[in-house]
Amino acid sequence: MIKPYQNIDGSKKEQVRSMFDRIAPRYDLLNRLLSFGIDRIWRKNVVKLLKGLQAPIILDVATGTGDLAIEICKIDPVEVYGVDLSPQMLEFAQKKIQQKRLHMTITLKEADSENLPFESNFFDAVTVAFGVRNFENLSKGLSEMQRVLRPGGKLIVLEFSKPASFPFKQLYHFYFTRILPWWGGLISKDKDAYRYLPASVLQFPEGMEFENELRAAGLEPEKSIPQTFGIATIYVSVKK
Repeated sequence: MIKPYQNIDGSKKEQVRSMFDRIAPRYDLLNRLLSFGIDRIWRKNVVKLLKGLQAPIILDVATGTGDLAIEICKIDPVEVYGVDLSPQMLEFAQKKIQQKRLHMTITLKEADSENLPFESNFFDAVTVAFGVRNFENLSKGLSEMQRVLRPGGKLIVLEFSKPASFPFKQLYHFYFTRILPWWGGLISKDKDAYRYLPASVLQFPEGMEFENELRAAGLEPEKSIPQTFGIATIYVSVKK
């Protein structure tokens, strides 16, 4: 199992919480810089897939600083819940939500994705952006998201993947494993966090392998949509 800090004791879950608490002050800046702003487009594409839902109640897992939860508000949901392990990330999310006057729509909770504090069959949709690869137990996290979805509800996962086409594959691999960890470590002052990022992506079960994980959790994959030459993928599945 890949952990953020190889030389420190603690479960992956504990280390992930600690890592995000540490990098929270520069997290948004680094997202914009390291993805050249493309991550905003990917989140908009997630929200496009939610259009058509009538007065939905939506859960955003691993909400971080709230970017996706805020974007979801553009489809006029009844309510959006955002959960995250990291209290520091949630603190920054709350400030953004207050600034945008969305505090009546978005509710934040510090919670574990593998033990969600919600009733079964409650949400019309569940989203998670760049979070599933950080789960300590992937199958348990997926099963929990399936549990809180109503029958027919959608789970939409946005996660990094590995480009396959030459020469973009080679260029991206060099950037992702050499440039990004150096740059991210310099700005965040946490080198291990930005070494963990490419390592966690490289070991993540993407594509058909991830679709099989969704099926095992009681979800039916509908489509997988590559983003920007395969840098990321949006996985859409439905609760049976």
